[in-house]
Amino acid sequence: MNHDKELDARGLNCPLPILRTKKSLSELGSGQILKISATDPGSVKDMQAFAKQTGNELLSTAENDDEFVFLMRKG
Repeated sequence: MNHDKELDARGLNCPLPILRTKKSLSELGSGQILKISATDPGSVKDMQAFAKQTGNELLSTAENDDEFVFLMRKG
């Protein structure tokens, strides 16, 4: 899926991936898509909770060799 911006949060631990995601989303317009790469296993649940709390849509979650990739659409 195409995305409008990419965030590399690999090597960061909670809560930094969420904080960086929030900042990156603030730079996007409504409906635009952010791709997030993270290595913190806790980021899976964190991204789900963040999306619900903020009204953004978590489009997909994938795991590849200890790396998690999320696509989130700004609400």
